[in-house]
Amino acid sequence: MAGRGRVPGVVAGCVLLLAGLVGCGGRPAPDTQAAAVQQVLDRRATAVLDGDRSAFLATGARTPDAASRAATEAAEFDNLRAVPLAAWSYRLTALHRTGDRATADAQLRYRIRGYDRAPVTAARVLRLTRTGGRWYVASDEPAGKSGRQLWEQGAVEVVRGRHSLVLGAGQPRDVLRTYADLADRAVPAVTEAWGTDWPGHVVVLVPRSLAGMAGLLGAPASGYRGIAAVTTAETGGAGKAPADRVVINPDAYATLGALGRQVVLTHETTHVATRAHTTPSTPLWLSEGYADWVGYRRSGRTPAQVAPELDRSVALGHVPTALPGDADFAFAGDAERLAGAYEGGWMACRMIADRWGEARLNDFYRAVGDHPGRAGAVEGALKKVLGTTPERFTRDWRAYLKSRLG
Repeated sequence: MAGRGRVPGVVAGCVLLLAGLVGCGGRPAPDTQAAAVQQVLDRRATAVLDGDRSAFLATGARTPDAASRAATEAAEFDNLRAVPLAAWSYRLTALHRTGDRATADAQLRYRIRGYDRAPVTAARVLRLTRTGGRWYVASDEPAGKSGRQLWEQGAVEVVRGRHSLVLGAGQPRDVLRTYADLADRAVPAVTEAWGTDWPGHVVVLVPRSLAGMAGLLGAPASGYRGIAAVTTAETGGAGKAPADRVVINPDAYATLGALGRQVVLTHETTHVATRAHTTPSTPLWLSEGYADWVGYRRSGRTPAQVAPELDRSVALGHVPTALPGDADFAFAGDAERLAGAYEGGWMACRMIADRWGEARLNDFYRAVGDHPGRAGAVEGALKKVLGTTPERFTRDWRAYLKSRLG
């Protein structure tokens, strides 16, 4: 839309500009085509919520070259049927038009009934054609590096647990039930450790394979090979409760033993519980170390069993000089370095729980995440909650490693 302009010789009245209309009050007139596109997106969203396949397909383009895509969209609509949706909407953010063709940037927002207090958001790119003065959707795809949705990978099977909802594509129902059982054990374990200030349930996505997981995350599969699960959502803060999803890598998960599978689900569920207090102020050694601490809390495993990489290093006299940095947690980096980072964070949280108590560990986590920025967050929480300094804490952590490992 054009902004306000000055035209010589015009004293009063309305001015028509090439790029759009400016009303008499000087405010841009509505873009009627953008409004028309938003309307077709609204009809599309209503059809999804109503489960009205005919109405949904009626929003699709009617040109011959769109037939293949229409069949794909019909399949995706059917794939979505089992998902208990509470909300589904599109918000048009940009429209690029050339005659009777257009590309729309939009934000898809949806919630699962009984589980999401805030919507999942996904950036989408829709291509549209105009026929007989009306706009129709020719394609609806993830924008840029945004991940695909589970129903774009196949029919979604839904399994409900006491504290969980498991959505799977390309997985047998009995396999999905095992994930629900693991999640149902994880939720009470996390609540016992963290407290009750979280919803107390978790949504788990189980794609067919590692490639499916990578597709959901919008990332190369190579970066997640060997990673059994991740939790997705924006960080919280200020009381926000984002819609988390635990995404499983079934290929890596299948290699784990019974304890490993439970620890992984409990770890990821911890991220869901702590999300509102996990912010850019929270270093990864704390968020990942705390999740591992909860995961292993009732396992009976010794530090040497949980932290084999650090155990070997300490035995050789190589004690880390500093807590792990965020860069040490890169999935695509060195596997030993990554393992050592997780182990170092876990040992730090274990030390806090041993020395100051579990309640102080929780208070420390919250204090760091609730700080307005990364700078000073850990330092302030160490002083306020634990009565120590970064230098002393690091010395104590190194001594703790040497006393428990090697």
